Amino acid sequence: MKLPVGIQVYSVRDDAAADLEGTLAKLKEMGYDGVEFAGLYGKTAAEVKAVCEKTDLVPISAHVPFIEMLKNPDGILSQYAEIGCKYVAVPYLSPEFRPGTPNFEYTVAFIEILGRAAKKAGIQLLYHNHDFEFLKLDGKYALDILYETVPEDLLKTELDTCWVNVGGENPADFVRKYSGRAPLVHLKDFFGEKSENMYELIGIESKVPPRPQGFQFRPVGSGLQNFPEIIKASYDAGAEWLIVEQDKPSMGLSPMECAAKSIEYLRSIGQ
Repeated sequence: MKLPVGIQVYSVRDDAAADLEGTLAKLKEMGYDGVEFAGLYGKTAAEVKAVCEKTDLVPISAHVPFIEMLKNPDGILSQYAEIGCKYVAVPYLSPEFRPGTPNFEYTVAFIEILGRAAKKAGIQLLYHNHDFEFLKLDGKYALDILYETVPEDLLKTELDTCWVNVGGENPADFVRKYSGRAPLVHLKDFFGEKSENMYELIGIESKVPPRPQGFQFRPVGSGLQNFPEIIKASYDAGAEWLIVEQDKPSMGLSPMECAAKSIEYLRSIGQ
């Protein structure tokens, strides 16, 4: 049942910005098999590809802002094809593009256009969810509507299991729901209840100060998630990779210490 484990470099973004090669080398030493990018840290695609080759880490995928891809789909996607990424994900929707707004119908149509552009570049497009996609429209989750509307060959899932849980669903059940369409599964742990500063915690929105004892992201295995169940579901669903992501460090640990704690836990349970 062992699946390869990657890490979203956003988890250690400050370290990567200061020294991408050194950071990736340390992640490899920790035991990670691959990386998912969120930006190229001022480097060219050729330079990033060379760093991955030197550190022996698979460049699995990348999170690329929705608007950035829409402005120049062929140019942006060709960069990630050059790096060797098999997947590119729409990572987040700003409020004006979300379910419940007049633009959501257009968002879905634009995502299908991006899926076709990705196919042309030899890349598979994914969608990485948060909790706002669990808004029900005509009795269905907006996330399900997205996947029902865009053909499966143009859009596959990158289910973030933390946000599935926060959205009110069992992560393992939801991964199984998309069996055959779930090549990458985000492993993200958390502790506490949903609060109004959720998106401040992922470094995007800043509305209220973080609560001292509110919601926090945790290293994998240090929070409320049932990872043996989630990993079994990922395997059953045909996942190719498990990807660790922790948007903000916690427990008094640095981002790199959190990354180490996550992979240590996963190796301890046989991953």
